[in-house]
Amino acid sequence: MTSSTELARTVVAALVQAGVTDVVIAPGSRNAPLSFAAFAAAEAGALRLHTRIDERTAAFLALGLAKVSRRPAAVICTSGTAVANFHPAALEAAHAGVPLVLVTADRPARLRGTSANQTTDQVRMIPGLEFLDVADPDQRTEVDGLLGGRGLPLHLNVQLDDPLVPTDTWPVPPVALVEPRAPRHDEVEIPHGPRTVVVAGDDAGPSARVLAQRGQWPLLAEPTSGSRTGTHALRTYRLLLDGELGEQVERVVVAGHPTLSRPVSRLLSRDDVEVWDVEDRGLWRERPFAVDRAVARATTAESRDTAWFDAWVAADRSVGRQLDELLRAEADLTPYDVAGAVSRAVPPGGLLWVGASSPIRDLDLMAARYDVGDRRKVIANRGLAGIDGTVSSAIGATLGRPRTSRALALMGDVTFLHDATGLILGPAQPRPDLTIVVVNDNGGSIFSMLEQGAPEFADRYDALFGTPHDVDIASLCAATRTPHLRVASPAELEQALATPNGGIEVVEAVVRRDNRRDLDSRIRALRA
Repeated sequence: MTSSTELARTVVAALVQAGVTDVVIAPGSRNAPLSFAAFAAAEAGALRLHTRIDERTAAFLALGLAKVSRRPAAVICTSGTAVANFHPAALEAAHAGVPLVLVTADRPARLRGTSANQTTDQVRMIPGLEFLDVADPDQRTEVDGLLGGRGLPLHLNVQLDDPLVPTDTWPVPPVALVEPRAPRHDEVEIPHGPRTVVVAGDDAGPSARVLAQRGQWPLLAEPTSGSRTGTHALRTYRLLLDGELGEQVERVVVAGHPTLSRPVSRLLSRDDVEVWDVEDRGLWRERPFAVDRAVARATTAESRDTAWFDAWVAADRSVGRQLDELLRAEADLTPYDVAGAVSRAVPPGGLLWVGASSPIRDLDLMAARYDVGDRRKVIANRGLAGIDGTVSSAIGATLGRPRTSRALALMGDVTFLHDATGLILGPAQPRPDLTIVVVNDNGGSIFSMLEQGAPEFADRYDALFGTPHDVDIASLCAATRTPHLRVASPAELEQALATPNGGIEVVEAVVRRDNRRDLDSRIRALRA
């Protein structure tokens, strides 16, 4: 047995013992010992193995697997620029608190600082992550300690010397059961009194919904909060915040990572509003707004006073009806129609992955009302809210769910094109059932609704922000043998969503971009 083989097996055994059940490999020569060890572990049934030709795609695939399962997932690559391609997924995982493990192959230390092939400084190449430079199997205790730590992304940089291939077979160690963490009992009770709303950002969890229900407080929950179920979640909250009710808010309890709405950001920044902060799990715990009280967990006594909540419900219903009437009057398929149809297509037990930019904000206004306990999972990369890696993350999340559950992904055309390599799966790779709905307006529409989209910048808007691409998405899908269907009306879209083909498929929903700013302006003007 070669020293590199022994070292690689030590690392893979540590991953298995730490509860890693999925490993993604991007092929390379220097990481061959790690790849052979991971293959042996997969053959022994200790983990599931995936391969991808692109390191960025591989890392986002692992991120999706880890995000949906809450278990650590590992991604392995060779040395050099391959490591840098892990950076976007690592940053997203760090800021969202996703347990991603980066395992990078490195040249031995004696070659550092030399012009040896594919050799660069990989030590702490990705700032902010827990890091260990692994050069000897005797470091197993250090590896175990890092893997058993706080659960945020970490980087194992493994020094591998020639020879890089095994000369024997490996009896993979049995999988150990990972002990669950003890429950926390550090709840703080929030008193009644001030007119309160609960803001549930990304990954806030069901506790935000329970808090709102107990206090009879309006729940302003983002689609990926994990708490947008039941009767207290309001559909049009971001429109209501700009009206009379929004002005009456005296206290906000914020949970998770809210990022979608400027009205929510303005609310949290008001000097006359008391803010209670329920601890977020991301890398940076400091909020960008003043916090009056920070707690790990929050509860409140049951309230029978529903007047404040009832006022919000009445206003929400009124604005919701106006919004539906406005959209029905549109002659063409709108992005809001697409978001609503996709949301309604997610069955109990199903999964919806949402891309950044406009689609998740469209969904925020159009999400179907879900019953508590139906276990629909709506998730997205909201740690840094980038568009990169969305296709791969959605595929990873779908692979991490039970095969029997329906899975959909909603994203814009630029987001889809940014991660088109995510559709490249080898014939032997696990292939999930996933319907990817691409809202195609031939460019970036979100900027049209911002300051950059003002009429005075029309002469340079497309060159700088709209960036029309004129890509034939059907041909792109054909190149990867991905089934594709193009729809241009609500009826066609509903039919396509009702009859999935199985496997990965793309439904391209064609919408307009030239009227997006006007449509958004009319929606923002709705009042209760």
